[in-house]
Amino acid sequence: MIEQTVMTENEIIRHCQAGDREAFRTVVEKYQNILYGTAYLMTGNRTVAEDHVQEAFLSAWKGIGSFRSGYPLKPWLVRILVNKVISSQRVNQNPMISLDTEAFADPAGDDPAEEIAQRDQLRRVMQRLSNEQRQVVLLRYFTGLSLAETAEALGRRQGTVKSQTSRALEQLKDLIEDDNKN
Repeated sequence: MIEQTVMTENEIIRHCQAGDREAFRTVVEKYQNILYGTAYLMTGNRTVAEDHVQEAFLSAWKGIGSFRSGYPLKPWLVRILVNKVISSQRVNQNPMISLDTEAFADPAGDDPAEEIAQRDQLRRVMQRLSNEQRQVVLLRYFTGLSLAETAEALGRRQGTVKSQTSRALEQLKDLIEDDNKN
């Protein structure tokens, strides 16, 4: 019987930095879904999201040698991905996100009509936020990054992200209230 050892994230990073592709495969397997979900929410296109994730992992592999051990890997990877998406969208002049039905689909597939209406409303009002506000809301609440991880991923100070999140949530509340009046 072969005993399989479980490595810590820091050990995996050290192996990656030494050129161990199998260790990097572990990183890919662990983070591919969160990166894909983030890319899809930002682009609204499955194929484009997959391309961005592949590019992000390629960049991460090339840059893993400069990664500072002791820091969490997830926000670093998300930052690489977000930069790829933003850079691509600047070149292509695409909107930041397309919050289509699939992005908010319920995996169980049995949404009551009220929940569907609320998602549609959220989709509409999210489109009215600035790109910066959409970014912080998506990373904090849809990707599930902490405040510190969101700041790291976006290359912003935590205080900036905190205030942008607060303003975005306040604006979302106002937009939803206005939408409900109509």
